[in-house]
Amino acid sequence: MRTDIEIARSCTMQPITKIAEKVGLTADELECYGKYKAKVRAAERKPKGKLILVSAITPTPAGEGKTTTSVGLADGLSQLGLNTSLCLREPSLGPVFGVKGGAAGGGMAQVVPMEDINLHFTGDIHAVTAANNLLAALLDNHIHHGNALDIDVRAISWKRCLDMNDRALRDCVVGLGGKPNGFPRQDKFEISVASEVMAILCLATDMADLKERLGRIVVAYNRAGEPVTAGDLRAQGSMAALLRDAILPNLVQTMEHTPAFIHGGPFANIAHGCNSVSATKLALSLTDYVVTEAGFGADLGAEKFIDIKCRSAGIAPSVCVIVATMRALKFHGGVEKKDIGQPNVDALVRGLDNLWRHYDNVTQKLGVPAVVAINRFGNDSQEEIAALLDACAERGVPVALAEGHAQGGKGMMALAQTVIDVMDKPTCGFVYDLKLPLKDKVIALTEGYYGAASTAFMPAAEKELARLQEQGFGDLPVCIAKTQYSFSDTPTLRNAPSGFAMTVRGVKLSAGAGFVVVMTGDMITMPGLPKVPSAEMIDVSGGGEIAGLF
Repeated sequence: MRTDIEIARSCTMQPITKIAEKVGLTADELECYGKYKAKVRAAERKPKGKLILVSAITPTPAGEGKTTTSVGLADGLSQLGLNTSLCLREPSLGPVFGVKGGAAGGGMAQVVPMEDINLHFTGDIHAVTAANNLLAALLDNHIHHGNALDIDVRAISWKRCLDMNDRALRDCVVGLGGKPNGFPRQDKFEISVASEVMAILCLATDMADLKERLGRIVVAYNRAGEPVTAGDLRAQGSMAALLRDAILPNLVQTMEHTPAFIHGGPFANIAHGCNSVSATKLALSLTDYVVTEAGFGADLGAEKFIDIKCRSAGIAPSVCVIVATMRALKFHGGVEKKDIGQPNVDALVRGLDNLWRHYDNVTQKLGVPAVVAINRFGNDSQEEIAALLDACAERGVPVALAEGHAQGGKGMMALAQTVIDVMDKPTCGFVYDLKLPLKDKVIALTEGYYGAASTAFMPAAEKELARLQEQGFGDLPVCIAKTQYSFSDTPTLRNAPSGFAMTVRGVKLSAGAGFVVVMTGDMITMPGLPKVPSAEMIDVSGGGEIAGLF
């Protein structure tokens, strides 16, 4: 069996200028990074397309192929003769070298050039890292040279970042070595894709908006308890200079030459989990149908897509695709990971509660019509497929098989047609009203959307929510950071748990991005590597060919 990277290399890519021509972009609107990648600096066009959001049921540690489904669906729509483009996030080096490996789709449904996309790509995440750490350096430099803003060194909230999983940087001390090296304090790093700078890059509409948002970043508090911003440090201009090229959407292609805009990469279990507003709006102005993906399950990615991205950008999806797999349903039905490849209809039926909760949340609480996509694996039994199809039919849930991994766009045409049939005018609702107090917004999500019986706020978190409310940040949406493996904040609570309590233990203001991050359970913003990281399998030959990304 060929690996994903071998399949990707078998594709004959078209020059990126030819891909651009398909959507009406001229050579003058491209800044090419070699023959097959380009940044797009396009003149503003009026949006005309319909947006298709791809989300999923609660994933398992095995991964369920949501990106593969997104890529395949875009190719399936193209196979139907529809003018289609794809919008995805950029892979972070942390997961690439950690657990997940590459993140450019799989099998016959991939975006290419796969190696470039999975590694440094066009340098966007490196630019985010540099801008983030420039702000940290300017903050410490200001304190070292007299602290004219009277910053309380015990109330510094801005963290350095790195696009790598490195648990040793979760808790550290900086400024050691005496007065020339700064003021010693306990500190920590975040992974770059959890940085507020990444969130800002993905929500900014243009350079002016980017600079304004960067200036709003709260980096610390002064001794009077008042916020100190990046604007107070006069940092936004130099940060924007580092992000000058990163703000431009990236254009690549699928293996079937469907245009793909891959831009921005915030995690959905920590940040808002969506690609950039600028890439999405560009795609909507160039094509009739745009397939985009939101990270992890609909409890995380889809909710944040609606409550954060759609609110900010003034856009709405016309339909949501909820990806489900037999093995994930069996896992939620009580089967252990090592046995999920074995047929087990009873476990699959038990696991359907997870699918129904996601489906009901999307259709009833987010107000978006939905289709279930069965991402088919080779060892799925006909009995299991029939059981899922029957269950969906009984509930009146639109459903179709997705066989993009094995067949590419041709294996996705049934799903593509179902999506077109179900699609409605752009519409969405919100889980909460922005006028609600921050604490009530959190409860609307934890209890009204996730299904918790109660929400416990640790004293420090409750105090911070009250402070932010008092300081005028109460109208911001909230971005819940929680495990992706459960509706709850406990990864081991599978399926559709009820009666559980959610624990809010931390709160972080992202004033520039325009939301408040709420930390639940044991969530951390700097992941670690597993016992056997993907990095151990990645290599490069003497001729320069990379192996082991998949």
